[in-house]
Amino acid sequence: MATPQQVCSHISVVLLYKNVLLKSFLSSHVLWSSLQAWAQHCIWYGECGNSTILPEKKYNCNYTGPPQPLPKEGQDLLKELCPGLAYGSQSVCCDTQQLNTLKGNIQLPLQYLSRCPACFFNFMTLFCELTCSPYQSLFLNATEFSPDPAHNSTNVVKLSYYINQTFADAMYEACMDVQAPSSNVKALGLLCGRDSSTCTPTNWIQYMFNTDNGQVPFAIDPVFSGAPVSWMTPMSNETFGCTESLDDGSGPCSCQDCSQACGPAPAPPPLPPPWTLLGLDAMNVIMAFSYAGFLVVFVGALLGAWCYRKRTITSEYGPIQDSNQPLSLNNESIKSCSDLLGERFESALRELFSRWGSFCARRPLLVILVSVVLVTACSTGLAYMRVTTDPVDLWSAPGSRARQEKDYFDQHFGPFFRTEQLIITTPWTNWTSFEPTSGPPIPFSPILTLDLLFQVLDLQTAIEDLEADYNGEKVTLEDICMSPLAPYNNNCTILSVLNYFQNSREVLNHTFGDEFYTYFDYHTHFLYCVRYSPVALDDTGHFHDPCMGTFGGPVFPWLVLGGYEGTAYSNATALVITFPVNNYLKDTDKLGKARAWEKEFVEFLKNYSNPNITVAFNSERSIEDEIDRESNSDISTIVVSYAIMFIYVSVALGRIYSFPRILVDSKISLGIAGILIVLSSVACSLGIFSYAGIPLTLIVIEVIPFLVLAVGVDNIFIIVQTFQRDERMQHEELHQQIGRILGDVAPGMFLSSLSETVAFFLGAMSNMPAVRTFSLFAGLAVLIDFLLQISCFVSLLGLDVQRQERNRLDILCCVKLSDASEEKTDGVLFYFFKKMYAPFVLKDWVRPLVVAVFVGMLSFSVAVVDKVDVGLDQQLSMPDDSYVLDYFGNLSAYLHTGPPVYFVVEDGYDYRTSDGQNRVCGGVGCNNDSLVQQIYTASLMSDYSKISTTPSSWLDDYFDWVKPQSSCCRYYNATGTFCNASVVDDSCVHCRPMTPDGKRRPNGTDFTRFLPMFLSDNPNIKCGKGGHAAYSAAVQLKDNGTAVGATHFMSYHTILNTSADSISAMKMARQLAHNISLSMGLANRTYHVFPYSVFYVFYEQYLTIAHDTALNLGVSLAAIFVVSTVLLGFELWSAALVSLTIAMILVNMFGVMWLWSISLNAVSLVNLVMSCGISVEFCSHIVRGFSVSTKATRVERAQEALSHMGSSVFSGITLTKFGGILILALSKSQIFQVFYFRMYLAIVLLGALHGLVFLPVLLSYAGPSVNQAKVKAAQRRLVGTEREHLLNQ
Repeated sequence: MATPQQVCSHISVVLLYKNVLLKSFLSSHVLWSSLQAWAQHCIWYGECGNSTILPEKKYNCNYTGPPQPLPKEGQDLLKELCPGLAYGSQSVCCDTQQLNTLKGNIQLPLQYLSRCPACFFNFMTLFCELTCSPYQSLFLNATEFSPDPAHNSTNVVKLSYYINQTFADAMYEACMDVQAPSSNVKALGLLCGRDSSTCTPTNWIQYMFNTDNGQVPFAIDPVFSGAPVSWMTPMSNETFGCTESLDDGSGPCSCQDCSQACGPAPAPPPLPPPWTLLGLDAMNVIMAFSYAGFLVVFVGALLGAWCYRKRTITSEYGPIQDSNQPLSLNNESIKSCSDLLGERFESALRELFSRWGSFCARRPLLVILVSVVLVTACSTGLAYMRVTTDPVDLWSAPGSRARQEKDYFDQHFGPFFRTEQLIITTPWTNWTSFEPTSGPPIPFSPILTLDLLFQVLDLQTAIEDLEADYNGEKVTLEDICMSPLAPYNNNCTILSVLNYFQNSREVLNHTFGDEFYTYFDYHTHFLYCVRYSPVALDDTGHFHDPCMGTFGGPVFPWLVLGGYEGTAYSNATALVITFPVNNYLKDTDKLGKARAWEKEFVEFLKNYSNPNITVAFNSERSIEDEIDRESNSDISTIVVSYAIMFIYVSVALGRIYSFPRILVDSKISLGIAGILIVLSSVACSLGIFSYAGIPLTLIVIEVIPFLVLAVGVDNIFIIVQTFQRDERMQHEELHQQIGRILGDVAPGMFLSSLSETVAFFLGAMSNMPAVRTFSLFAGLAVLIDFLLQISCFVSLLGLDVQRQERNRLDILCCVKLSDASEEKTDGVLFYFFKKMYAPFVLKDWVRPLVVAVFVGMLSFSVAVVDKVDVGLDQQLSMPDDSYVLDYFGNLSAYLHTGPPVYFVVEDGYDYRTSDGQNRVCGGVGCNNDSLVQQIYTASLMSDYSKISTTPSSWLDDYFDWVKPQSSCCRYYNATGTFCNASVVDDSCVHCRPMTPDGKRRPNGTDFTRFLPMFLSDNPNIKCGKGGHAAYSAAVQLKDNGTAVGATHFMSYHTILNTSADSISAMKMARQLAHNISLSMGLANRTYHVFPYSVFYVFYEQYLTIAHDTALNLGVSLAAIFVVSTVLLGFELWSAALVSLTIAMILVNMFGVMWLWSISLNAVSLVNLVMSCGISVEFCSHIVRGFSVSTKATRVERAQEALSHMGSSVFSGITLTKFGGILILALSKSQIFQVFYFRMYLAIVLLGALHGLVFLPVLLSYAGPSVNQAKVKAAQRRLVGTEREHLLNQ
C-alpha cells in the first residue's frame, strides 16, 4: 500500500505533465490557426482561355488571393444555385460568369436529381464548394497550369479535389434511388457513366470529373479520405439524408426516390398453400374415399337385394332389382294422375306426328316444293353474310370491361400501334473478347460481332426501303411509321441496337486507338449506351456519338437485345428489331396502306436468306393471315372428313337382302337427300341470321355442320331403320304406315331436337361472343333440321319406298328389275344389338362392373376438373408450318420484357390543385399511396404483380421541366410563345420567377398554361426533359389546351410466357388500378383509373371462364331436364336420369381434357356446349324407348330400348362420326388437332359409352316404373291387329 508521501509525489508529477501538454497544445493550435488563416485563399477566380479538351468551354484563371465580393447579379445567382451555403459578406472565389457557367453545366443533373431535394442539395454542395468556396485552398490543390497570353493570366488545367469519404457516401446514398420517369431507369444510370447497379460514390464522382465524359473542360482528380492529407482538409460540408427536410422548407424525398422513406420492402402475400389431405391433393383423396364408399354401399345394396329376392318374389316396384313376375295389366288402381297426363300427352304427340307423316307421304311433291322454296328463301340471306375474323370481335363482347376500356383508350390516345418485329440469331458459335483500357476483358457474343452487325444493318435498311402498292399508290415505311417528333424530325421509330449507331455503317465503323489499345470503337459505344445512358446525346468518346435513336427517343437495351442474364448485355444471343407502325380506327385508306406494306414486309422476309443469320419475324397482320391460310388449307381435310361421313350414310341406310337387288334395296339417293337436308338447315340458319345482320365466325362455319350432321343423321337412321324393321299391316296403305312410324319415333326426335334447341338458345346468353354466336346459329340449325326431316325427308322416304317396291334401281329409277319377292330380315347391326350386345351388357354380373367402371371414371374426372388449364396458347392458333411459330418460340426464349401497360386516368380528374397532384405524382411531397408510388411499389415485387418497371410519369417530368432553376421552360417575352432551351436569345425569359412561390409546383392556370409547351418540347442536350417524344400522346388537352382530359402513365409487364401469366398480369393490374382509384378518392366518381394493355381484350374471358362454363352447361342441363320432363310425359325421374347421364359425359369431358392437355377456352367451351347437345342424341332415344316399353321388368325394358334404339344411335352417330373425326387428325392446324379431333373423338366415344353402355344399366337398376296408362293405351292400339303379338314379345 502506497504511503501518503508517495501519493503526493505522484500527483505533483501528473500536474506538471498536464501543464506541459497544455502549453504544447496552445502553441500548436496558434500555429495551426495561423496556417489555416494563410491557407484560406482562392485557387482561381474568373474565366480565362478556351479549353484544349472542350474548345467551347473555358479554363478558370489561376488566382491565389483572397475571396472577392459579388455584384448584385452574382449574389442573386449564388443564392439560386447554392442556397444552403452561407458566405457571410458574399466574398467568394468565383465571379458571375463562373456562376453562369455552373448554372449551364448543371442543367441536366438538375432535371433528374431535383426530384429529391436532399440529393440535389448535396450534389450542388459538391460543385458549389468546388466553384466558389472562399475556403477552396483547404481542399483544392491546383497541380497543372498553362499560360493565357490573351488575358495575361494563367489557366488552371488540372487540380486535385479532396473530398471526405463520408460526404461522398452521404451524397450517393441520398441520390441512389432517384428515378428518371421518362426512361423508367434510375437517374444515376444516366449520370454515373455506368449502370446504376454498379455505380458507387467514388466512381460516380470520378466520372463527373473525368474529361472523357465530354462535359469537363479540365482534369479534376478527386481524392477521397476521412482525415487531413498533406495539409489538405477534405471537404466535408453538411449533407442531408433523403428522408430529411431541408432548411428552406423542402420536404423529404418520396419513397420512389428514397427507399429509406418507404419503410420495409413490400412483400407479396404468400401464395395459398395447396389443398392437401394426408399429404396428397385433397380432391384426389376425397374422390378416392368417395369412390371407395360408393363401392361399399353399392355392393352392400346388391347383396341385400339378392338375399331379399331369394326369400321373396316382388314386383319391380319393390327393390331396384328386377323380378321375373309378369306385369299385371288389369290393376287400375296404380294409374296415377301423372301417368294419365303423360299418356294423354304422348298420345297427342303420336296422333299429331302420325297425321303429319301421313300427309307428307300422300303429298310428297307439295311438301318437297314448299320445303325447297322456304330453304331457298332463307339461304338467300347468305348474300348478306359477313364473316368476322377480327380477333377482338371474336373473343371480346362489345359491352365487356376490356372492350370498353380499349375503346376509351383508342378514342383518347389513338389505337395501339401496329408491330412489325424481327428476332435475329446466328448459327455462329465463336465468341470474341474486347479488352478495355482498364478492367478485365469483356466477352461479346457472336451476334454482336462487327461483321454480323453490318449484315443485320443491311437487312434493316432493305426493310426500310421496301415499297408496296396500294390502289396504284406507292407506300413506304416512312408513310406509315411512327415519328414521335414529326414534323421536326420525320425519322421512323426503329427499336434496334443499330440505332445506337444512328443506323449508319460509318458510325458503326468508328475506331480510335494506337498500336497498344483501341480506345474507342463500336464495343465502347455499345457498352456506354447499354450500361450507362441509352438517352445520352454524347457518349463522351472521341467521336461524341449519341446513343439516342435517330427518331429522337431512347433505345433501351432490354427492348433490342435478348438471350442474356441480368445486365450482361454483351452476352446477348439475339437482336430484336421492332418497327412500330401507326394504327387507325376508322381511316380504312391509311389502314389499307399499312396492311399493304406489312404484306410486302412478310413476303420479303419469307424469301430472305442469309446463312449467317436466322430471322424469326411477325407482322401485325401475321396471325390473321395465318388463320385465314389455315382455314383455307384445312378445307381439303374438312371436305374429306365430310365426304367419308356422307358416303357412309348413303351406303349404311340401305338394307341389302340379296345381291341381285343391291341397287334396288340401297338408299344412296335417300342418304344424299338426307345429307342435303342437313346442309340446307345449316344454310337456312346462316341465311336467316345474315338477314338479321349477325356476322358469322370461323367457329360457326367449322363446328355447326358437324353438330347438325350428328343430330340429323341420327334422326335419319332412326326413321329409316324403324321403317325397315316394321311390317305393313293388312289394309294399311304406305302413307298410313309411314304416319304410324313417324308417330312412334318423332316424339323422341322432337324430344332430342327441342332439348338441344332450347339449350343452345339459352347458351346464347353467354357474354363470350364466340359462344353466343355459335349457340344462336346452332339452335336454329337444329330446329330447322328437325322440321325438314319430319316433312321433306318423310316425303322423300315415301317416294323412295315406292321406288323400292316397284323394283326400280336406286339413282337410276327409270330402270326396273323383274318382280321378285324377298323376305325381310333384321339387319346385322340390329341383330347384333338385340341378340348379343344388349343381353350381354344387362347380365347380372356385367351390370355391377359397368356401374363401378363408370362411377370410377366420374370420380377421376371430378378429381381433376380443377386442374384443367385455362387459356389458349397463341402457338395453337397457327398451322404446323407457319413462320409465326418460330417467332413465338423465340419470343419466349429471348425477350426480356413484356408488353407495355398503361394506367389511364379518365377525363374529369383535376390536376391543378396540390392535393390532386399529390394523389398522382411520385416526387417530393407526393402521397405515399399516389398513383405513381403504388405502381412503383408493385414493380418491386414483379414476380407477384407482373409489373416490371416504374411508370413513366408525365406529371413528375413536367414539374422538373417547369422549375425556374431549369433552362427548359422559357418563352419569348414579346409574344409569349415557347422558347426551346437550345435557343440563345435574350428575349427568352423563364416561365416562372425565382421566388419561393415560383419554385413551388404550378397550380391553377399556371399548370395548364405551360403544359402545352412541355408537350411540344423536343429533348436536347440542354434540356432532356422535353415531353414531346415521351408524353405528347399520354396527355389529352381539351378546351383549346386550357384543361387536361384523359392521361396515362406507362409501365411494362414482366415476360408473359403462358396464358396463365397473361391472365395473372391482367388480374393484378386491375387490382392495382382499383386500389389507386380508391386512394385518389374516385370511388364515387364517374371517372376512375383503369389499366390497359393490348392483350387484355383477348384474355379477359379467362377471368370468368370457369363461371361462364358452369353457367352455360348448367343452363343447358336445366333446359334439357325441363324439355325432357314435358316430352317424356311429365316423367321427372326419366328426365333426371337423362340429365344425370349428360352431366356425367360433361364431367368426363373435363377428365379427357386434363389427360389430353386440352385447355379451357372459348373454343373448348363451344365444343362442351355442343357435346351437351350431341349427348342428348345418345341418351334421349334410349330413355324414351325405355319409357314407352311395355315389358315386365326394368331389365327387359332396358334391353328392348337398347335393342331397338341402340343400333340406330350407334350407326347414326357413332359410326358416322368416327370415320370423319379420324381424318381431322391429319390436319395441319393445331387447333383442329387439339380442339376438334381430340374433343370430337372424346365427345363421340364418351357419348356412345354412356348412352349405349352405362345408361341401359342405370335404367335397369333405377329406371322409372311402367306407366300403366301408356301400357293400356298400347294394348288398345295393338289388340285386334296383326301387331298384337308384339305385346307378348
